[in-house]
Amino acid sequence: MSDPNPNTSSPVLPFALSASTMASTSSSDVLILALGVALAALYLFRDSLFAASKPKISSSTTKSLDDTDGNPRDFVAKMKAGNKRLAIFYGSQTGTAEEYAIRLAKEAKAKFGLTSLVCDPEEYDFETLDTVPEDCAVFFVMATYGEGEPTDNAVQLMQNLQDESFEFSKGGRDLSGLKYVAFGLGNKTYEHYNVISKYVDTALEKMGATRMGVRGEGDDDKSMEEDYLEWKDGMWEAFATAMGVEEGQGGDTADFAVRELESHPEEKVYLGELSARALTKTKGIHDAKNPFPAPLIVARELFQDPKDRNCVHVELNTEGSGITYQHGDHVGVWPSNSELEVNRLLLALGLYDKKDKVINIDSLDPALAKVPFPVPTTYATVLRHYIDISALAGRQMLGTFAKFAPNPEAEAAIKELNTNKEVYHKIVADGCLKAGEVLQLAAGNDIRAIPAPENTTAWPIPFDMIVSSIPRLQPRYYSISSSPKLHPNSIHVTCVVLRYQSIPNERVSERWVYGVGSNFLLNLKYAANGEEAPLIGSTGVENAVVPTYTIEGPRGAYKQENIYKAPIHVRRSTFRLPTNPKSPVIMVGPGTGVAPFRGFVQERVALARRSIEKNGPDALADWGRITLFYGCRKSNEDFLYKDEWPSYASELKGKFVMHTAFSREPPYKPDGSKIYVQDLIWEQRESVADSILNGKGYVYICGDAKNMSKAVEEVLAKVLGEAKGGSAEEEGAAEVKMLKERSRLLLDVWS
Repeated sequence: MSDPNPNTSSPVLPFALSASTMASTSSSDVLILALGVALAALYLFRDSLFAASKPKISSSTTKSLDDTDGNPRDFVAKMKAGNKRLAIFYGSQTGTAEEYAIRLAKEAKAKFGLTSLVCDPEEYDFETLDTVPEDCAVFFVMATYGEGEPTDNAVQLMQNLQDESFEFSKGGRDLSGLKYVAFGLGNKTYEHYNVISKYVDTALEKMGATRMGVRGEGDDDKSMEEDYLEWKDGMWEAFATAMGVEEGQGGDTADFAVRELESHPEEKVYLGELSARALTKTKGIHDAKNPFPAPLIVARELFQDPKDRNCVHVELNTEGSGITYQHGDHVGVWPSNSELEVNRLLLALGLYDKKDKVINIDSLDPALAKVPFPVPTTYATVLRHYIDISALAGRQMLGTFAKFAPNPEAEAAIKELNTNKEVYHKIVADGCLKAGEVLQLAAGNDIRAIPAPENTTAWPIPFDMIVSSIPRLQPRYYSISSSPKLHPNSIHVTCVVLRYQSIPNERVSERWVYGVGSNFLLNLKYAANGEEAPLIGSTGVENAVVPTYTIEGPRGAYKQENIYKAPIHVRRSTFRLPTNPKSPVIMVGPGTGVAPFRGFVQERVALARRSIEKNGPDALADWGRITLFYGCRKSNEDFLYKDEWPSYASELKGKFVMHTAFSREPPYKPDGSKIYVQDLIWEQRESVADSILNGKGYVYICGDAKNMSKAVEEVLAKVLGEAKGGSAEEEGAAEVKMLKERSRLLLDVWS
């Protein structure tokens, strides 16, 4: 790092005069020479002589966090430079672990007055983990990704902990002076539930580090929030004892400062753009910070009977974008919140009349809480594009809101929801209430009425607390349902529209709940095709079939004449076909789980066309068979891509076979129960076992993790155990485990 201060030693004159030279010089020459020397000195010392005429700038002696001596990747040096006593590392794939890391930092500050360095582990080295001072501690908030893998940003950390040859700065692998906290994020429907946090905990303990409190485990299948709340209180007690601190030493300080700007160039105000590149339309790669507005070239309904349910097929044009993809990758679609919810929260916060007011947001402690979206922006833009106001209102945020209740009754109502776990679950969780709806409900407003100033009580909650309390709006990811070999300039999305009814209770009647991303896409489909959709009833009561969204995008960027666009980027995946077409492939994908397998089959069709063209009609003779197990309700209701599969089978010359299960039409099992994909696998157990054991085949499962995926793995263990002359519990389970370890059993599942 270069020295920021200029060199202040005395300047050296460019020449020197000896006495003999002066003596032999005429008086006029001396005068001229003296004048020259004076002018030279005047020039060289001009800053000192005329400093008084310049404004003085005081230089701070306090080092910034980035102005550490030595290695900028040394987190311990950064902690010392910033007087931070906690370093909080997060392993995060979608941003959730980062949010919990920031929450822990905020609570440490509020409870104990301790400041934290919230760290992306990818940006730091871990050699100095053994030099963390005794009065400091390290937190690890680690999500488990995929099938027991670390998140992308935590790979190096995990390698350092796993590699026995890796040594810390003092030599060896001794962390006996380190105090730490561990909290994991996972999903119990996956086999390797929270395995990364468990490994971090075990590795640190093995190296002599001391854990404060128990290791926390958050289950995203049930309630990550409740798991966190139940864990943190006991952890903070143990933390206080180990660190020698007392609660109450902190203060209730804001994270951000929100300022309304009287004037600002309109073209420099963010109205939904995610980065400066997007705002200025600067050319560059399209990624999560600069999604590509992809024109919809096809948008159609896939269900044959869509009156109660919808499944949208969308084809997005990527030509000229520089975006590439492979079969099995995911596409991230950036939705906005529905206008109903945007207006509801604006009214509940008393901001509706100045929704378009330009605001700037500054972080009061950038090391603790970065402004999560670009600024300056507007109140409405934040709620529409940047924070997830459509998510379930968290119990902890309600305690913050209670301080700003408009009347004692509203304060009591929201405090009960905050403090009483059972009441919260019954009213908020079962009722699927968002932040705006909770504020309305606590104030006694009718949440079924279309929000308006006359029926919505305003809460004077500072906007900085809204930004702090509600997480960032994230893209929704979908398995790409096409192959670039057949569709090099388009990405296909297969999306079932999430729309369901809440569980009624004494305060909130049954209501429709809408998934943000899928209803956003459905809205786009209606607009792109010029179709009418029933929206809000004329009675003034919310009975929307499809919520409305600002699908035109910021500054109309997502609409060009009659062409609508969706902001997208591609996320890479390891969910890939084997490169050798001779390997048998078994694919299990009921419902929209079939999406990536449509791409898989298209991939093989493209390869088959080339092979037949090059080697003749028998080119596929030694190829392995692709078998697809697919299930839906009825063959004439929700059979996805029903008309496509026969043509694929024809092109693959018998190397593609499809087995279907229709759960709500005969034939049923002898006991009258429904037939699902796992039952089809059992029916075909001989060919399945032969493909896997003798053909060294690959198995792919896509869809529901909670029920389907588990059931399929269980029947696979049964099939393989029986084929090997043993049991599902021993031989079968061992075979399934081996398939996973060798990447021959791959899952792309969700809960």
